[in-house]
Amino acid sequence: MNGTVLETRCLSSLAKVFPDQELTDPVTDKGSALRNEAFSFQVAFRANHILKELKVRIESDLAEQISVRSVGLVPSELPIYGDHDDFILRAAPGLYPDPLYPVDEKEGLTALPVQWRAIWLTVDIHAQTPPGIHPIRIALEIADGERLAEELFELDIIPASLPKQRLIHTEWFHADCLAVYYGFEVFSEQHWEMIDRYVLSAARHGMNMLLTPLFTPPLDTAVGAERPTVQLVDVEKSGESYRFGYEKLTRWIELCLRRGIEYIEFSHLFTQWGAKHAPKIVATENGESKRIFGWETDASGEAYGNFLSQFLPSLVTYIQDHGLAGRCYFHVSDEPNIESLASYESASRIVNGLLPQFPVIDALSDYTFYEKGLVKRPIPSNDHLQAFLNNGVPELWTYYCCAQYKDVSNRFFCFPSARNRILGMQLYKYEIAGFLHWGYNFWFSQLSQKPVDPYRVTDALHAFPSGDAFLVYPGKEGPVESIRLEVFTEALQDLRALQLLESLIGKEKTIELLEERLAGPLTFTEYPQQAEWMLTKRDAVNRAISELHPRSN
Repeated sequence: MNGTVLETRCLSSLAKVFPDQELTDPVTDKGSALRNEAFSFQVAFRANHILKELKVRIESDLAEQISVRSVGLVPSELPIYGDHDDFILRAAPGLYPDPLYPVDEKEGLTALPVQWRAIWLTVDIHAQTPPGIHPIRIALEIADGERLAEELFELDIIPASLPKQRLIHTEWFHADCLAVYYGFEVFSEQHWEMIDRYVLSAARHGMNMLLTPLFTPPLDTAVGAERPTVQLVDVEKSGESYRFGYEKLTRWIELCLRRGIEYIEFSHLFTQWGAKHAPKIVATENGESKRIFGWETDASGEAYGNFLSQFLPSLVTYIQDHGLAGRCYFHVSDEPNIESLASYESASRIVNGLLPQFPVIDALSDYTFYEKGLVKRPIPSNDHLQAFLNNGVPELWTYYCCAQYKDVSNRFFCFPSARNRILGMQLYKYEIAGFLHWGYNFWFSQLSQKPVDPYRVTDALHAFPSGDAFLVYPGKEGPVESIRLEVFTEALQDLRALQLLESLIGKEKTIELLEERLAGPLTFTEYPQQAEWMLTKRDAVNRAISELHPRSN
């Protein structure tokens, strides 16, 4: 660094800045975006000695629309499985950039000797933001106002607005993890307030469907164990008859709708990986609250069948009375395999028989389940989509989790951000209707055997590659968002921009622009791996839209 006190560099949102290596991403000091879009970029910095209380000054006509966050580092003991492919940044355990911390005005930033760090800047572009090129000057100053370094970024705002998101997107929301981490009683006023803050963040980042715990979701739970009770439906048992109360469910749904959630995803009615048992259900019987169903309950038995035959018609009436019929989706069991075909079939017949008018969605990757008519809306993983695409399955969804670590898109710490963002273009080309992921805020160890501190344990205690289990961290006042969350939001914006372009020039020409000069068609396993290609392609989409929207407003 010679005599330079502070060195800075403008980078795109797709760069990951590690403290222990030189920057390899090219300088990115220009970009374009549409209205109603959140556009992010970074400024990396390092000093030749410790500098504390660095202040960030933004000089731009967009300054009021720009948020500044510090890119934090968190540990990863399990970055990736041993037989990974080559499209990763590194496989070694260590510190990885991910959480985005608000910059405290008093404390400012700290530059550590010879370590690259970064700040993350997001421009919230409104529908009325003036089009054209907006210079954004980012200065780093010490306490007395002396300016040590500055960068200039130019953002070109296109006079066209992103259309409303059509993709249905859910990242499973774990209400029990919030209660446990913050030490709140489940559904206390403190818990409700924190739920509201996390739902708001989710909705702002393109999640328009929320997992809703009718009963404690039977997900990631060790056989015979149970997760904290987060049951929204009150149940009163009298002999073989049941009465149901929906006060908490109503509050939950009203919160969701108020914050921008459009679809309600009711939690699974049978246990994970095969639908062999009932979820944990608590009821009041003879004045005593107790668990009436769980791992000991045979899913196909008379007792649980009798319960569902009373509960689901009651729930349908509730849905209809509240005008929610077009918003509600149901689940049978998560990720059944072919060995559990018979038990899943039995459970599916019950649910579909009682809910013929509602979409039933499940994450499963064997085409046999759909072929036999056992699931109305299959959700295969993105590395098992082809059989479903080949057979023209309508309104197809997809998902990924820890198992999708070869060839396809995913969001692990050790993956380049381009591997996260490419999914938007893939979803567009193949007209995927929905995307599901299991971990918005899963802060437990594998199988929910104990809580973990997500700032220290990022792999569900040596279970899943870091980055699989959650997208947000727990902050004192609410969620601390992540690089991966912001980049996935950019992927969703890419999808919407392509849909806007399609409305102007048609699908065929949009695909031609998307695949221009590629060696082969864009697929879920074959796609450009360079961040520069992705940024350039999105800019080309913006330019094509701009040509049809003169800069007259």
